[in-house]
Amino acid sequence: MAGTGRRQNILLITCDQWRGDSLSAVGHPVVKTPNSDALAREGVLFSRHYAGAAPCSPARACLYTGLYQMNNRVCRNGTPLDDRHDNIARAARRVGYDPTLFGYTDVSPDPRNRAPGDPFLRTYEGVLPGFTTRQLLPEHQKGWLSWLAARGIDSSAGFPDIHRPANADAQEVSNAVPVYSKDETPAAFLTGEFLRWLGEQDKGEPWFAHVSFLSPHPPFIVPAPFNTMYDPAEGPAYARAPSLEAEKASHPFLAYHLERHQGKSSFIPGAPGKVGDWSEEEFRKIRALYYGMISEVDSQLGRIWQGIKDKGDWDGTIVILTSDHAEMMGDHHMLGKGGWFDGSYHIPLIVKAPGHERAAGSTVDSFTAAVDIMPTLLELIGGAAEPHLDGQSLKPFLDGEEPAVWRDAAHWEYDFRSVADGTTEAYFGTGSRQLNLSVIRTETVKYVHFGGGLPPLLYDLTNDPGETRNLANDPAWLAVRLEFAERLLAWRARHLDQSLALSELAENGPTGHFLRLP
Repeated sequence: MAGTGRRQNILLITCDQWRGDSLSAVGHPVVKTPNSDALAREGVLFSRHYAGAAPCSPARACLYTGLYQMNNRVCRNGTPLDDRHDNIARAARRVGYDPTLFGYTDVSPDPRNRAPGDPFLRTYEGVLPGFTTRQLLPEHQKGWLSWLAARGIDSSAGFPDIHRPANADAQEVSNAVPVYSKDETPAAFLTGEFLRWLGEQDKGEPWFAHVSFLSPHPPFIVPAPFNTMYDPAEGPAYARAPSLEAEKASHPFLAYHLERHQGKSSFIPGAPGKVGDWSEEEFRKIRALYYGMISEVDSQLGRIWQGIKDKGDWDGTIVILTSDHAEMMGDHHMLGKGGWFDGSYHIPLIVKAPGHERAAGSTVDSFTAAVDIMPTLLELIGGAAEPHLDGQSLKPFLDGEEPAVWRDAAHWEYDFRSVADGTTEAYFGTGSRQLNLSVIRTETVKYVHFGGGLPPLLYDLTNDPGETRNLANDPAWLAVRLEFAERLLAWRARHLDQSLALSELAENGPTGHFLRLP
């Protein structure tokens, strides 16, 4: 590789549920992320980067496979990933890397390859095929809990109660600290495990690590000094309808989602009731904690940068910093992710690629997508990006060039079926196949199309960036609605599964491209 004399190291970092606007490098008025900013000064920051789906498993399937949800078909947490699909770890392994995982990938294994009683089929938190697992840290966080216990901290409460304030008398929403310190967070634990592993790597032997942090995913709690780093009174205005009831009335999906999937306990352990019951003041307190969690994980990024530099590997390491999906954080009266709003899908992306420094410190405002990560990494390490992939390599941007052909819109999908218990199907009175939506978002317009007969949505982002006024039934906007419906249909037609459709059996045998099974 240029500038290194040997194959480059790879560090892929995901920070779960990190909003793309919540970095100081993109001009956030409050959040401070000095270590992410430092990476951006050496690499390229992609300011309009979007997840392909939500929640965690669908979002990560897009990132890991380079395929949109319509093709990887991971619809919900728990939907198995078809084992025929290639992925970022398998592809790297083919060119000589041993991809090593710290954290989790939230990939449900293909049940057709396992015995019915296999314990791996009782959780959606499987490991992406191709990864060697060094430190698994799924949601139960048992590896971290036992580490805390070895340090003399009572971790018997387990997950999620370990993330309650140490002071049992603390208010439901407060900046009270947990029993663990800033040096004992899950992010600090994973960082330490990565650095210990890094020290074991032979000099000159290229490595591939995927550090998958849970932060700033809820529960929303953080130790000092991050718990008081941000003033709840500060921060941008919320994008939302004037009231919770008005938000619910704006679309049938929101009536369902805000009523059925916004329990407080998903965000603060033990809190009764619904998110919508929290006051404006409480929302702002939660947001201050979220900002503190971002700064806490950013501090661990600083440890990682320094550790790689101390080993002498920094100049030969590709670093990709991103998230799986984002966080509503009070916009539209909700927390978490899902639906169609930018707040759930706009995520950070910073790429530092040694040998591609011409664009270092620049910001790209073209639309980029999670599916672009796999083809980008493959091109950087000399692997072959299969032509059936939905993503495009970002390498031209890293070289300071404008690609000859690039997308002029972002697309994402959200599936809200509930196969295991059928509650969503019962609520809407339809089958699982109809419970989905697709989005096309340009700089000025967003169009959302639903399956199952739910009404579409159309937003004028120039005059309504908060997505509060649906223009789908406005006669003055009907031509725009038709145009964007047709554009969305054309996008789907272009990207329908191409793994065999780019080949043809002819007189002399197979021609074109076909994806070989792993």
